[in-house]
Amino acid sequence: MNENSEQRQPCPDCGELDGVNRRQFLQVATATVAAGAMQSGVFAADPANVSATTAVEANPIAAETIVKRLYETLSDKQKKEICFGWDFQQDQRGLLRTYISNNWNVTKPYVASDFYTGEQQALVRDIFEGMIQPDWHQQIDKQLQDDAGGFGKRQSIALFGRPGEGNFEFVMTGRHMTLRCDGNSADHVAFGGPIFYGHAAQGFNEAPDHPGNVFWPQAVAANNVYKMLDGRQRKLALVAKSPSESAVAFRQADQQRPGIPVTELSQDQKEHVQKVLDKLIEPYRQDDRDEVLKCLKAKGGLDSCSLAFYSDPDIGNDGVWDNWRLEGPAFVWYFRGEPHVHVWVNVASSADVKLNA
Repeated sequence: MNENSEQRQPCPDCGELDGVNRRQFLQVATATVAAGAMQSGVFAADPANVSATTAVEANPIAAETIVKRLYETLSDKQKKEICFGWDFQQDQRGLLRTYISNNWNVTKPYVASDFYTGEQQALVRDIFEGMIQPDWHQQIDKQLQDDAGGFGKRQSIALFGRPGEGNFEFVMTGRHMTLRCDGNSADHVAFGGPIFYGHAAQGFNEAPDHPGNVFWPQAVAANNVYKMLDGRQRKLALVAKSPSESAVAFRQADQQRPGIPVTELSQDQKEHVQKVLDKLIEPYRQDDRDEVLKCLKAKGGLDSCSLAFYSDPDIGNDGVWDNWRLEGPAFVWYFRGEPHVHVWVNVASSADVKLNA
């Protein structure tokens, strides 16, 4: 589902809107927390209230461990609805595991619906928390509340492959969200494939300073780099027309990337671009951040990238560029702040990886 096609809905861009190893410990701990919460009736009302957060924070691969635990709790009926083969193809979306959009659901059942038990809802929450840095849980919850009524209310999940037996991937989708958890099953890609995040903090059309938008500080950091540029550099960096929203496939080797090459920057300017990159990957768990940096290094690092600012959608005509893009041979981080924040991310260690959008 494309968010832009939903603008006639009441919400302009929502559709409807000793003997025990670590893995065993995590499974038992999570189930125990879940059971206690079910007795108190917490999950039925709000699955975000309970999680095995301590276990997740202690182990960077705990999210994958909990995916396996979730799979083991699924009934045959549930598996038929949300589990697919690793290379499952869907007519309108192609390879479903790697599909991406700004507002879509990979499967029909919402996480907070009675399709899932309270224990399963808690496990999904734990997987989610395992993919996100603890310092960012509250901020992502704010985004989900603003955009979809809260965690689980409009998000759905799918499992591809069989956890614990070769390649597998957990995918969570919804408005302004595509997240993946694959235990590095997917070759050559960061995050298990392309991801998406966004926020419309105070309505479809945001004010120039994007008040309350949890991701706007990323754009502020990028614009601080622009302020450091001299006149010649700004001419290289500023591009008149933004590419289409989902245009984040990798370019051919002979295709020029827009903006100013990072090699044209001074050392202090490069250091600030590094700070932008650090801010972009900050919300995610260390394992995924490391994977992004590994992929980027494999294709020449930041020195192989270009930074572009787009002048066509300047909200408030304030010279703070709402749309901008950091791009390398197999790296695209496309930030669009107009009319509200949409961010498309496609990172790999090979430019041969195809985008499925």
